[in-house]
Amino acid sequence: MKQLIAMAIAAILLSSCGTYKQLPSTGYAPNSDTSITQSLFSDRSSTISEEGIQKILDGHYKLPQQLRVAIVKLDNPQSRNRDWWNDEAYLKNQQSYLDLFADKFKSSPRVTKTSIIPDLLVSKTPSFTNIREAAVRMQADIVVVYAISSDIYARYKLFTKPDIKAFATTQLIVLDVRTGLVPFSTIVTKDVLSQKKKEEVDDAETRNRIQQEAVLLTINDIGEKIKTFLDTP
Repeated sequence: MKQLIAMAIAAILLSSCGTYKQLPSTGYAPNSDTSITQSLFSDRSSTISEEGIQKILDGHYKLPQQLRVAIVKLDNPQSRNRDWWNDEAYLKNQQSYLDLFADKFKSSPRVTKTSIIPDLLVSKTPSFTNIREAAVRMQADIVVVYAISSDIYARYKLFTKPDIKAFATTQLIVLDVRTGLVPFSTIVTKDVLSQKKKEEVDDAETRNRIQQEAVLLTINDIGEKIKTFLDTP
């Protein structure tokens, strides 16, 4: 009897072993290296190769000690949509901002030359390639690209002068002409609240003054950041 029971158990075990199926391998090993070191996404519009991205991110960059600086101003959409060419105050302000940026860089002992890239060398909507090539033609080591946007708000009060508030946002980048890298960038926004002064002829003069004050605040702030950047070894 005991022998019959043992034989039955053996038969069951053998049949279960015969129906066992091995699961397919997933190809994953617990100790395999799964680190991702480059992009796995296909981007045909990219202007930088995967090899170039790796070199840029793993490489060491240092700004030249002696710098020839070229400066270019980009028009913001607000100015392109309005006829500013007949506005004398606007044109004078834009020139003063450009000169002020040039002075900020001239104050650094590292800067040996500053120049302004004329509009003739860049398109109305320039690309980095366009700007870089224009800077090459002017033999500049770095090109400073900036854009300024500003606007006015007025809050009227009964029996008193209205409060006029202006805000300005200035964006600036430094583009290394040799490498195409951007070692410095900043965005600064400032606002000014004021009222019309007795000596001002009309509201337009007041608005222009307040708006200019807001822009100058952003430029002065950026000037301090530029000084720190250039003074860093």
